[in-house]
Amino acid sequence: MFGLIQLASYKRSASNAPKIAGYCTVRCTFRCILRNTSRVLSVGLILAIVGGCQSSDDAKAQMSQSDPLAVPALGNVEYHTYILANELFADLRPSRQARYAVAGFVPVDTMKYNKNDQHPLMMLGHQLEQGMMTEATKRGFTTQEFKLSNDIIVNDESDRVLTRNIDQLSDIERVDFYITGTLVYQQSGAVVNARIINVRNKDVVAAATRFFPAEIFWEEERVTSRNGRLYRTEGGR
Repeated sequence: MFGLIQLASYKRSASNAPKIAGYCTVRCTFRCILRNTSRVLSVGLILAIVGGCQSSDDAKAQMSQSDPLAVPALGNVEYHTYILANELFADLRPSRQARYAVAGFVPVDTMKYNKNDQHPLMMLGHQLEQGMMTEATKRGFTTQEFKLSNDIIVNDESDRVLTRNIDQLSDIERVDFYITGTLVYQQSGAVVNARIINVRNKDVVAAATRFFPAEIFWEEERVTSRNGRLYRTEGGR
């Protein structure tokens, strides 16, 4: 009797065995699928992030290598000044002991500013003086403001501390380097030659050149001045 019961029990367990084995097989397969899917998703996510970063870097590289002339000229004088400063200060490192003074950029032929000149870039020399002082200071170079007055000058029109009156200027501290340059006017703009000069031995320690388009201050004009005469232009520069 005991043997019959044991045999029946064995048959029941044997008949259920395929179902249990099948259940275990399906369960294990489902777990493997989930595990593999998670791995695939993780790898895909990592590749997507790396690909996105690479695409971003490629876009930045393309922007940095893009043609500077493609940048709209009007209102972008600070952009051209920034690029010029990058070249000028590329091989220099700021020092707490060195002091810089930024002088005006002047036409190469006269070496002085002409207020009667009607060239569209007649104010470029003054703007480069101010812009280079900003760029030098942002890069950590100590710049001297030699047009600073002894006191605040107050009149009916304004109150200011900058002046061109020699009698009102304050004493200038020691200056080690000059930042200055020249302008070569052309019909479509001006070539700017910037340099940094050692005050003591007159050595040029850095130099840079960049073309500034004529439309950075004003829109393209039909009439321009050249050698004291007015010329009418038919098309774009």
